[in-house]
Amino acid sequence: MEQILDVYAQTNALRDVDTRLKLLLGVCAIIIGVASQSPAAPFFIAVSMAFITVALAKIPVRLYASLITIPVSFAIFSAIIILLMSGGGEPIFTFFIAGYPIGATTASANLALLVVMRTFGGMCSLYFIALTTPITEIFSVMHTLRFPRGLIDLSMLIYHFIFVLIGETISIHTAQVLRHGYDTFRNSVQSFAMLGAMVFIRAWQQGEDLVIAMDARCYDGKLELADESRKPGRVVIGATIVYLGACAYLAWLTATMNIF
Repeated sequence: MEQILDVYAQTNALRDVDTRLKLLLGVCAIIIGVASQSPAAPFFIAVSMAFITVALAKIPVRLYASLITIPVSFAIFSAIIILLMSGGGEPIFTFFIAGYPIGATTASANLALLVVMRTFGGMCSLYFIALTTPITEIFSVMHTLRFPRGLIDLSMLIYHFIFVLIGETISIHTAQVLRHGYDTFRNSVQSFAMLGAMVFIRAWQQGEDLVIAMDARCYDGKLELADESRKPGRVVIGATIVYLGACAYLAWLTATMNIF
């Protein structure tokens, strides 16, 4: 999956759009959606960001749906808890479990819907950034914005080792499965313990190998970053400003709106 995401980030139809503009659009959309007091603005952001990612960036619908289903499902489960545990407002329905009343009110329903829409809008905006912007360009923008160099270098190394550890874990787990390491509960516990130990050892070894490789290339404490910024066109800048302004206006206009 990580390879698929990186491939689409490198080959999508919005690849040549300025990275700073895409980050501005995605980050501001997240802030507006999370700060909104009604579900209308986050819902609009979610639908529009999904349209931009799928229609304009040419990301496959099936891949996008599989990605967005994961966080939204967690948000729905959380919303169910909020719906049944929060109070306030007029009661909508009530039922009893072991003699204890459990129900939903208008206030809890509005809060649960707001949580789901905020999550939906935020994740659609985040996936817009992830599926249209290579991580190397994000690090380059961080360098342009004068982020601490140590923070950037550490982020680059962490990002590199995430996929190294994923690859090592998959290889070890596949070998264990082929040797029937998870056929019984006892074997599963032992195999899982061995998996954790071996991943730790492999991570240590990979770190040592990386240090040796960097020293052999005269590493002086700084990882070089290519400046891949592009000058955005006026039409794209204007469209971004109009879109963010519309989102902010919608959030302000519907601040007191309740569905229930």
